[in-house]
Amino acid sequence: MTNLTLRSRWSAHDRAMRRPATPVSVLTAVHEGHQHGTTVSTVTRISHRPQVLGVCLKPDSVLAKLATGEGRFAVNVLSGEQGRLARHFAESSRPDGAAQFLGIDWHPATYSRAPLLHGALAHYDCRVIGRYQVGDHEVLLGAVVHADTAEGSPLISCSGELFAGTLIPVAENDGRAPLGAEPTTGGPEPTLAPAVLPLTPPAKENVPS
Repeated sequence: MTNLTLRSRWSAHDRAMRRPATPVSVLTAVHEGHQHGTTVSTVTRISHRPQVLGVCLKPDSVLAKLATGEGRFAVNVLSGEQGRLARHFAESSRPDGAAQFLGIDWHPATYSRAPLLHGALAHYDCRVIGRYQVGDHEVLLGAVVHADTAEGSPLISCSGELFAGTLIPVAENDGRAPLGAEPTTGGPEPTLAPAVLPLTPPAKENVPS
């Protein structure tokens, strides 16, 4: 197998790995007075009982260091109207420390004291229970101590771009057709109405590709 073939296969795999649509969040932490926030596109529930979240970050990220130093962090699940915040906290040239939160409406979390962004669909106040190196990323595990939620549609990352829109639920399977079969009702297919909110590669800090 030639190097060209390997590069072509890797490129195809990379494009495929970017296809899953995931909700966009901003992680925040504060340690010894130093505040930080960063945009991530990989936050997932690892366990129901106890409630544990897993977050993917780039190695040596400021957020991971502050979170593990404090033993606490917060997760802000962004709404479809918060594309500007997602881009702001993904921009590597943004100010350091508390300056990056200037002009942004937030309040401190009860447990972690990390910034909770106003308008987010959900907030998770977490205790760090693990930090692991997996390939070219770090995985941060947090046990949820406090959580709250609001109504709205999520901000979604897919193929390196942001999408915002109304989620249209899929009708329940009526038993007459197998799951995965083509719809026969003639109704509209589930869609996400996209907003033109690209995250260009140079602006990313901790958004896994």
